[in-house]
Amino acid sequence: MKDRKPLALFLVIPMFVAASTSAAQSLRQAAQDIGLMVGTAVKPALFSNPDYARTLVRQFNIVEAENEMKWTATEPTRGVFDFRAGDRVVQFAEAHDVKVRGHNLLWGKYNPAWLEKGRFTPDQLRRIMKNHIQMVVRHYRGRVFAWDVVNEAFDSEGHLRHTLWYDEPGIGLAGKGTAYIAQALRWAHEADPHALLFYNDFAADGINAKSDAIYEMVKDFKEQGFPINGVGLQMHVFDPEDVPSNLGGNIGRFTRLGVEVQITEMDVALPLAGHGQASDSQLAWQAIIYRNIAKTCAENPGCTAFQMWGFTDRYSWIPAHTKGKRGAALIFDADYGPKPAYQAVVEAFQRVLKSHPQIKEERLRFERRVAAIGY
Repeated sequence: MKDRKPLALFLVIPMFVAASTSAAQSLRQAAQDIGLMVGTAVKPALFSNPDYARTLVRQFNIVEAENEMKWTATEPTRGVFDFRAGDRVVQFAEAHDVKVRGHNLLWGKYNPAWLEKGRFTPDQLRRIMKNHIQMVVRHYRGRVFAWDVVNEAFDSEGHLRHTLWYDEPGIGLAGKGTAYIAQALRWAHEADPHALLFYNDFAADGINAKSDAIYEMVKDFKEQGFPINGVGLQMHVFDPEDVPSNLGGNIGRFTRLGVEVQITEMDVALPLAGHGQASDSQLAWQAIIYRNIAKTCAENPGCTAFQMWGFTDRYSWIPAHTKGKRGAALIFDADYGPKPAYQAVVEAFQRVLKSHPQIKEERLRFERRVAAIGY
C-alpha cells in the first residue's frame, strides 16, 4: 500500500441521511432482490461469537476466508496440507446457505518460509506450484464456487511484478509475459472445471495503467481460450484520490469481454481523532463512497458480487495496518451497529431495483453465459 494523505475533504461534506426504508430490509435480502451476491471476508475463529455469527448470516450470502485458504495456512510445510481452518469456513457457509469464494491460490507475498527460502529450480517450483493449486482446488471442488487464482501480479505501471513465480526464479516462463498466470488458471481449471476463476488486484478499479494491463491480459486469455471467468477489484479506499471517477466504464469494458467483475475487498478507512472515533462528517463521506460504488456495481449486470474485507470495525485490519491512524472502515461499528454506510448500501440496491426492475434476470443471464463457456 502506498502512503496516504489526510482526508481534509471530510470536513466540508454534509451528513448523508439514508431513506427510512433501508433499515427494515437486510443487506442480504436487498442484494438478492437484484440477483447480486453480497459478501465479506471472515475469521472462522469468530464463528462462535454470537453477535459476529448472527450478523454475518443475516446480512451476507457469500463469504471469503481472510487468511485460512492462503498458501501459508494450507501448505505450511512442503507437501503437508492443512485444510482444517478453511474447512470451518466452508462448513459454516453450507450450514447457513452461504456461498464461498476461495482466496487465494498464488501470490508473490506472504508465502511460507520453506517456499520463500527454498532455492528451488524453475522445474522444481513448477511442480510445487501445480501440486499446491490442484491439491487445494480439488479439496474444495464443488464447495467453493469461485477462486482468486492469482493475486496482485501487476505494479502500478502495468508491469508484471518480480515474484517467486514469475522470475525469482520463476517456473520457467520468465520473459513470457502473463504465461505463468495462464498456467495457474489452467491447472485450477483442471482441478475443478466448474469453479469460476478470477484474477484479483488493488488500485485497478479505475481506468489506469494497471487496469489497462489487466484488460489486455484478459482479452488475450479469452482470445486464446485460456480459462478465466472474472476480475476482482479490491476497492480499498484510504483517501479521496482512491475513488475512481470511471469505475462504471472500467467494469463495463471487462464485462464486454465476457467475464464477471466482482468487488472483492472493499473498505473505506477514516482518519481517527485522539479518542479513536470518526466524526459525523467523515461517516457521511464514507456512506457516500459506499453508496456510489455499490450502485455502480449493482446497475451493471456483469458485476456479480459486492464484497467487503470484513464487516465490523471491531475486527478490521485497517487500525493495525496504519498504526492506529485510520479505522472505522466497515459498515458496522465495533458493537455491530449499522453505520450510515450500511444504510447507504441497502438504499443503493433498493434504488437500482426500482429504476431497473429487470436487473436480476439480466444478471442471472450474464452469469449463465459466463458459466457456459467451455475451455
